[in-house]
Amino acid sequence: EYALYKIMNDLESRNAALGEIITIIPVLGTVQNEQHVSQVIKTYNVQTVYHTAAYKHVPLVESNIIEGLRNNVFGTLNIVQGAVRAKVENFVLVSTDKAVRPTNYMGASKRIAELICQAFMKTAKDTKFAIVRFGNVLGSSGSVVPLFDEQIKRGGPVSVTHKDVERYFMTPTEAAHLIIQAGFLSETGDVFVLDMGTPIKILDLAQRMIRLNGFTPVLEGEDHTHRNSLEIKITGLRPGEKLFEELVIEGKLMETLHPQIHTVNEPSTSLEELEIHLQSLQKACNEMDFNAIEVALHSLPIAFDRTPENIAEL
Repeated sequence: EYALYKIMNDLESRNAALGEIITIIPVLGTVQNEQHVSQVIKTYNVQTVYHTAAYKHVPLVESNIIEGLRNNVFGTLNIVQGAVRAKVENFVLVSTDKAVRPTNYMGASKRIAELICQAFMKTAKDTKFAIVRFGNVLGSSGSVVPLFDEQIKRGGPVSVTHKDVERYFMTPTEAAHLIIQAGFLSETGDVFVLDMGTPIKILDLAQRMIRLNGFTPVLEGEDHTHRNSLEIKITGLRPGEKLFEELVIEGKLMETLHPQIHTVNEPSTSLEELEIHLQSLQKACNEMDFNAIEVALHSLPIAFDRTPENIAEL
């Protein structure tokens, strides 16, 4: 509620400053409520949906698997079905690089969300779908940058999971602009990959931030005699965490009219086949049967793998 309140106030302030009269309607709800989602889309004659309603923090979803799947998978199914029924013109799913060969439940849930959009775009006559996949947004909730800033202000240590962990980053402005543009570029339910440049080592980022705050970064176990030293602690990869993220499952990135937006032809499945898998997954979630959830996830064509060499031991 408070987040919605803040967004509403911010948008109304910007609206007033621009001297424009744009009606802003805050709606409390959840994508898990299919009836409410459909009613909102129909009542307000929605033309474009930007679907960002996902639980995105890997460790939290690892600890709350069923709620993560209910929200990210079946919440997506609800809003896609509501959009198709109401003949919404454009539907943009905001996805993540963690959906590529997922090693954690959050990534798996987002890849299934992609499959849902891909399946519906094959049959929907009035709704255009676009899937936008990118990495970390600097300064967003749960981002490593504000976490490091908080740890530095406390006097350390700054926690990094692994010396070699790399991530893609972009600013909130870049993310918002490119998501909107990708939605208009889509014609056939394309998967779009946003160009974020070269991935950044998290250890390098931590060291730079420490130096910018006037301290000398020192790795745990090294000499701490420098009076301005601030320790970096290597905590170990978390369950499901990769060293390196990927942006493409298979195929080659192709150019679009926008120099920072690429598209790729990714694997998909039919709606009929997907519905069978989703029914099994939903039954397992409703019965809180974690073994059945694992079976359902591994039966889905998402390349879900909990045991590759580059993730933490469980």
